[in-house]
Amino acid sequence: MTEMKDYMVRAIDEDAGILAFAARTTEMVEKARTTHGCSPTATAALGRLLTAAAMMGSMLKDEGDTVTLRVDGGGPAGTLLAFSDFRGNVKGYMGNPSADLPLNEKGKLDVSGIVGREGTLTVIKDLGLKEPYVGQVPLVSGEIAEDITYYFARSEQVPSAVSLGVLVDRDQRVKAAGGFIIQLLPGSTEETAVFIEEKIKGIKPVTELLDEKNSPEDLINLILPGFKLKFLARQPVSYRCSCSRERLESVLLNLGRGEVEEILKAQQRIELVCQYCRERYEFTGEDVRRIFDNA
Repeated sequence: MTEMKDYMVRAIDEDAGILAFAARTTEMVEKARTTHGCSPTATAALGRLLTAAAMMGSMLKDEGDTVTLRVDGGGPAGTLLAFSDFRGNVKGYMGNPSADLPLNEKGKLDVSGIVGREGTLTVIKDLGLKEPYVGQVPLVSGEIAEDITYYFARSEQVPSAVSLGVLVDRDQRVKAAGGFIIQLLPGSTEETAVFIEEKIKGIKPVTELLDEKNSPEDLINLILPGFKLKFLARQPVSYRCSCSRERLESVLLNLGRGEVEEILKAQQRIELVCQYCRERYEFTGEDVRRIFDNA
């Protein structure tokens, strides 16, 4: 069997009032792990958030729209942040990617322990308007999926079922990652909601299904058998940073010429590191003069 690539799908059953999203994000999460040097537990935490961001990015309507998820849970991982655009380009970071914890009482990676359970999930949608939409809810567990579910219910009033997972192999590489979001639209029935809830309870963990080579379409069909699903879109998803030397030059301009020149006096050159991809950009005194003279 050929290796499956990362992608996500959307499907709808208009009669039943169901909207479904599913994603395979194994390569994307592995790229995040190697970029940031994440421990196994940190990989699981950041990977879940990146996967959620990818699917929430596919909910955006227009080119140029973006969504940012930020988790401040007070745990050893520090702040977690994930960003996605309209086209499935995802990036993120965490405060302390080397933080790790022993397995929890169920023998699983202790995501809620490393994220923390006392804090907030903030969702920022930049839709090209004067001000971005900002929704914030308290964390309910720090497991990420339950927190996203609560966000949809509280901030967007959309009943949702969210499952996110990252399976880390013994060599710390990502063996499988992905998830799904099932949402009930206006007009859906209580009977439909109960059926979906029971179906989700009866299926294997999402990472186990993906590790068995089930596709995102398979995930949706397993959860929603018998529904008249119309698959709307299939979109690649990848870990991709849009940083450039020009963008980092704007950081120097924002600091101001005086402050930048003071830094140069102390260390002769300035090195800036992109927090998303860890790319390093070096600026000499000559570079700085050119940047400010041409501003």
